[in-house]
Amino acid sequence: MILHDVPEAELELAELRLDSFASIRDFASSLDGRALYGLFNNAGVMPKDYSLTEDGFEQTIAVNYLGPFLLTHLLLPNLESDGHVVNMISLTCNHVKEPSDFINVRPDGYRQLHNYAQSKLALMYFSIELARREPDLNVNVSDPGVVSSNMIDLGRWFDPIADAVFKPLCKRPEEGALPAVNALLSDRSMQLFRGNGSEPLPEKFMERRIASAALWEQTEQLLKEKKQLYI
Repeated sequence: MILHDVPEAELELAELRLDSFASIRDFASSLDGRALYGLFNNAGVMPKDYSLTEDGFEQTIAVNYLGPFLLTHLLLPNLESDGHVVNMISLTCNHVKEPSDFINVRPDGYRQLHNYAQSKLALMYFSIELARREPDLNVNVSDPGVVSSNMIDLGRWFDPIADAVFKPLCKRPEEGALPAVNALLSDRSMQLFRGNGSEPLPEKFMERRIASAALWEQTEQLLKEKKQLYI
């Protein structure tokens, strides 16, 4: 799609698995100090069943939150002084309580949609704390809305009839990508981009500074124990 619209664009592909700390570190190392304009954390999985990554974490939390957290930390030296970080959140984060010990969820406590929402709430908190700790960066979040994709399979949750009725009402992928592109190009920070516009991050999240700082410290400590961060 990019080459169709911009034939002269130069694209470079690299392998990156956000369910593997080793893959994340290899990817960051492969950039070899190259300056980056921006980083878009677009990962999102919502597996039906509980499973662990090779590093021992529940898949949803690892891919949607821990992976982007580690990747962003490793690429901070690469980001230009006024670089951009955009984290993809979801409207589901409005409907869950504070993350407590969600990183260490057990099989009997796994709930597909709930854990997905918790991972996106954690990413919202990460965005807030990143902006506070790295004031020179432009940090924004993007909500694509409900996009027609492999993740949106209502038949898994309700029935095939619901899938047939509601899926045509979902946004096309290019429509869902527009807020993220706008966020990446914006010179403003701490904005929520959705649809064709943006607004300051909701106060109900901004006022939870203690919670966002605590989650940051918890995650940093966990990654240090796994010998993934050396700070």
